[in-house]
Amino acid sequence: MTTVSLGMPEVPPPALAERRRSRQINVGGVPVGGGAPVSVQSMTTTVTADVNATLQQIAELTASGCQIVRVAVPSADDAEALPAIAKKSQIPVIADIHFQPKYVFAAIDAGCAAVRVNPGNIKQFDDKVKEIAKAAADAGTPIRIGVNAGSLDKRLLEKYGKATAEALVESALWECSLFEEHGFRDIKISVKHHDPVVMIRAYRQLAQQCDYPLHLGVTEAGPTFQGTIKSATAFGALLAEGIGDTIRVSLSAPPVEEVKVGIAILESLGMRERGLEIVSCPSCGRAQVDVYKLAEEVHAGLDGLPVPLRVAVMGCVVNGPGEAREADLGVASGNGKGQIFVKGEVIKTVPESQIVETLIEEALRIAEESGAELPEELRGLGPTVEVH
Repeated sequence: MTTVSLGMPEVPPPALAERRRSRQINVGGVPVGGGAPVSVQSMTTTVTADVNATLQQIAELTASGCQIVRVAVPSADDAEALPAIAKKSQIPVIADIHFQPKYVFAAIDAGCAAVRVNPGNIKQFDDKVKEIAKAAADAGTPIRIGVNAGSLDKRLLEKYGKATAEALVESALWECSLFEEHGFRDIKISVKHHDPVVMIRAYRQLAQQCDYPLHLGVTEAGPTFQGTIKSATAFGALLAEGIGDTIRVSLSAPPVEEVKVGIAILESLGMRERGLEIVSCPSCGRAQVDVYKLAEEVHAGLDGLPVPLRVAVMGCVVNGPGEAREADLGVASGNGKGQIFVKGEVIKTVPESQIVETLIEEALRIAEESGAELPEELRGLGPTVEVH
C-alpha cells in the first residue's frame, strides 16, 4: 500500500503566544483552563422542556464537533426536563439561568455539568450566593459567571454610564468575590459585548486581574457573515495573545454553524488539528476557469472528510502550480483542462468538466489509504480504478 503524507508539519508550528496561566475547572469531563485545549461550545435553540427535540439538536451538535452545550432554563418546565437531558446527552450540559435563582439549585440537583448565571438580571442574587456556593461545592458543579453588556448590574450602569469594558470586568470580579467569600472558586468567567473592540479590552483587563478560566464570546454577533467576522476578529486577537480557554460563536443561524465557525477559528490559529482545508485563489483576470464554482463544488463534495487534508483549487498558471504543489492535493487550471497534483507531483491532466470528480476521487483515495473510516455519505464516491 502506498504511504500517503497528509501534509502535516513534522514539528508542530510554534504557538502565537504562551497561553495565559489560569486555574482549571472540569465541566463534565471537559477540562477548561490550566493549559487544556480550547474547547468549542454552542447553545440549543429548542425549547428545553421538549426533551426529544433538545436531545436531537444536542446530537447534531455533538456530531459537528461541539464539546459542551448550553440549554436555556427560563421556566419550571425547562428545569424539570434537565435531569433527562443531562443524563442522555453525550456531551456536558450547562444550564443557562436568568432571573430565577431557584433554577440554579434545580440545575445542580439535575446533574448538569455546570451552571451559567448572569448576576445582573437575577433578583437578589447577592443574597443567594452563600446557598448557591454550598450547593455547587457539594455537587462539584462549576459556575460560570456570565456578564453581558445588555444585562449589566444597574449599579454599574449608573457608575460608568454604559457597558464599558471596565464596567463588565468590575461586575464579573465583584460577583467572583462574593463566591470567594464562601471558599468557592470553581468558576469561569465571560464578559461579552456585541462590539469586538470593547469585548477585547474587557477580556484583556480580566486576564490581568484574575486567574479564572475565560469563556470568550461576542454576544449578539449577528447573522452568519457578520457574526463570523466579529467572532473571528475578537477571538483571533485574544487567542493570539494566549487569552481564552473555551469559546462560543454567537450567530443568528443554526447552532451547528456556530460550532463549524468556532472549530475553523481554532484550526486557522493552529490551536486544533486542521480538517478539510480548501486553498483557492480569489480569481482575477488571469483565471481561465470558474474558480468560485470549482471551490464550492469540491468543498461540498468533501464535506465531512475525517482526515486533515489541504486541497488547492487554483484558476491559472501563475500561482496555480506552486500552490497546488504545497497542498496534499490540488489542481492548476487553464485552457479548458486541469493538472492534478498529489503531494507536489502531477499525476494526470483532465478536462475541465472532470476536475471536481477527479479531486474528490483522489481525496477519498488518500483518506482510505490513511486508514480513515469514511462517513456513509462519502462511501462509494471514491475511485474504482487502480491506485496510482
